[in-house]
Amino acid sequence: MPEDAALPTATSEGGEDASAAAAPPRKRPKPGERRLQILQTLAAMLEQPGAERVTTAALAGRLQVSEAALYRHFASKAQMFEGLIEFIEQSVFQLVGAITAEEGVGGTQQARSILTVLLQFGEKNPGMVRVMVGDALVLEHERLQGRMNQFFDRIESSLRQCLRPALADDGAATPTVDANVQASVLTAFAIGRLQRFARSGFRRLPTEQLEASLQRLL
Repeated sequence: MPEDAALPTATSEGGEDASAAAAPPRKRPKPGERRLQILQTLAAMLEQPGAERVTTAALAGRLQVSEAALYRHFASKAQMFEGLIEFIEQSVFQLVGAITAEEGVGGTQQARSILTVLLQFGEKNPGMVRVMVGDALVLEHERLQGRMNQFFDRIESSLRQCLRPALADDGAATPTVDANVQASVLTAFAIGRLQRFARSGFRRLPTEQLEASLQRLL
């Protein structure tokens, strides 16, 4: 199962290469390419210390374009963050869907795999972790935080669906209630690991001693 998920590389037009002055004029970016560059750059800036408050001026400066050029591709900075959230949703839930569709795998193992791919995604995309845990959304439109809340609600729901039949097979007297509780605890664990990763300056990896931790939780 793939563990990597990162925004695809787009041809840069930012002129950051020291040899850019000597290079021939670059062609106009293809449709959608500049949008991708903007999202890539925003995600990269969110990896830097104090990046909870990336401004459009700073983003435009990094890309060496005007702020007006940004708004030709996104109506607002909130739309830029929505682009990152869409990438997070698509990447993670594609993996979750593959896990839950796999035949012959027990529910407990599926839950373990869901948590693993979620935390691996965060580890490989540190800038996006600031979006996932809300640090980068504090001064942004409230709908963005609401959307990330829904993301983790979906993770919790996926865990419940995996765990309920597994608990029933194990003879639990109240498998639905037990699955709800266990899914809630597991989701809180994942969010906590991602928050620690962001607030440690990306030093404390979310997958640190993950197997041993999951052994205790599951």
